[in-house]
Amino acid sequence: MKFPGRRKLKHYFPVSQPKLTLPSYEVRPELDTYVVGLDQTIVDVIANVSDDFLQKYGIGKGLSNLVEHGKADLIYQELVASNAISDHFAGGTIGNTIHNYSVLADDKSVLLGVMSANIKLGSPAYHYLCHTSSKVDMNHLQGVPGDVGRGITMVTPDGERTFVIDPSDMDELAPNHIPTDIISKAAAVVASAYPLRATAKPIQQAMLKMLNDAKAADVPVVMSLGTKHLVQEHKALIRDTLASYVNILAMNEQEAEALTGFADPLQAAEAALDYVDMVLLTAGPEGLYLCGYTDAQAKRETSNPIKSGALPDYNEFEFSRPMQKKDCVEPVKVYSHIDPYLGGPERIKNTNGAGDGALAAILHDIAANHFHRQTLPLSSKHELPYLAYSSFAQICKYANRVSYEILVQNAPRLSKGLPEKEDSLEESYWER
Repeated sequence: MKFPGRRKLKHYFPVSQPKLTLPSYEVRPELDTYVVGLDQTIVDVIANVSDDFLQKYGIGKGLSNLVEHGKADLIYQELVASNAISDHFAGGTIGNTIHNYSVLADDKSVLLGVMSANIKLGSPAYHYLCHTSSKVDMNHLQGVPGDVGRGITMVTPDGERTFVIDPSDMDELAPNHIPTDIISKAAAVVASAYPLRATAKPIQQAMLKMLNDAKAADVPVVMSLGTKHLVQEHKALIRDTLASYVNILAMNEQEAEALTGFADPLQAAEAALDYVDMVLLTAGPEGLYLCGYTDAQAKRETSNPIKSGALPDYNEFEFSRPMQKKDCVEPVKVYSHIDPYLGGPERIKNTNGAGDGALAAILHDIAANHFHRQTLPLSSKHELPYLAYSSFAQICKYANRVSYEILVQNAPRLSKGLPEKEDSLEESYWER
């Protein structure tokens, strides 16, 4: 079109060029690079309580307590009446991870789970949607007549966090709502160990269907562990699931000890590599560890100072890129460690979700590798079937930086992506 009146003799709009197609917020398996997450959709409620409050309702301090809906509603109503609630956040370890991935990558992801068929203002489902990135495709959620779950995080004066979980309908996800075509074209799928304890609920079978679909299509499977108590109670089932389906395991040092029996992070990670191909282990003020396999012909020595701990010279080949053990002719175990970014925040506002942020960074790197391989399959970056685009050491830096961003804010989910260029992510910064 032209504007009316006397103007420069040219179009103000490029009418000769084909019109751009409108962006699609629904994932297109043949065209898009995306990750898929399955979660128990839940909203986190943050409240400050006394030890007497926990005793009144028989809540185990410092634990994750599953509570029936009626009792949980009484707890919630008393918290509302006493103005103890500080905020509502969309929650769930995989929901957090998928949201963070879409914020970091500025790209699509798919969330599988349930959602209230009728959403009311102020309901848990309403809060969930308000706090989730628009890049997360939720068209494959299963509608349920009830509500999504509610997780009440109760913080006592000593800083200890106690969790009350009101499942509501969050475990009603049925296997027939797992889209095989979406799973088979994904860059990765991610789930947590929590549905494994829902033995009488459909979500356990739904998750197993997703894992089987991913395995059949050779899509990398990522799993995060829940709490150490969940691991202790279901250790055999979790180990079997890891060995049968999972490529990448994410856990903290307490969960790692419950799984492997080793308190030392390096020893725990080494033991976990008997089940999976790569391990992300967050160790609080010690930083984080990333461990896995590469092929002997592709190993690269680090230029960073050599570190020794429970394993001698463990970071010697941290400049190598991760591979699945089955793709290695001669598998070599690789270990990398990084201290907290900038020494850690001066004041930590929130620890809930820091591990989910680190896992989202790893998913971003895996998806970048998938995109690059689809776009440039003959690139030297793909001479071997690498699991991720970057080296163990570089992924550590990225995961560490994302964790820091969560620690310095109140919410467990990122509200914005990281700067495109940042001195602290360049080699020159770490050489100082």
